[in-house]
Amino acid sequence: MKTGNVIALASRIREKANRLIVSELAKRGISGIVPSHGDILIRLFDGQRYTMKDIAERIHRTKPTVTILVDKLVDLGYVVKEKSVEDSRVTFVALTEAGLALQPVFEEISHKLNTAVYRGLSDNQAEVLEAMLQKINNNLDI
Repeated sequence: MKTGNVIALASRIREKANRLIVSELAKRGISGIVPSHGDILIRLFDGQRYTMKDIAERIHRTKPTVTILVDKLVDLGYVVKEKSVEDSRVTFVALTEAGLALQPVFEEISHKLNTAVYRGLSDNQAEVLEAMLQKINNNLDI
């Protein structure tokens, strides 16, 4: 078997997964949200508010990237930004009711995606696959 194709395969898998997510959102009448918004929304589904810095650290993105993504979610009405009373340099992000209403939709889509990803794999194969991907991920930590 030819090797050296892991990154290309991972890229294609990510593209297909993102396409599935966007398609499923569209089927439910939800537009404007892209898969990169999902990381932020999933963090906020616990009902807490987080600083932009906390979100950036938790989803492994830069603060400027998170700011752009959050601003889009604000425009769509899914989150609000609130300045800290104690420190005006700190901005908190929290879900609106519309944002909270996305949680069951995200759970449905996540279930559909996971079902497709793991189709035909035994539990052991799925565990080995995840362990190998985690090892590759760790290998690329610089």
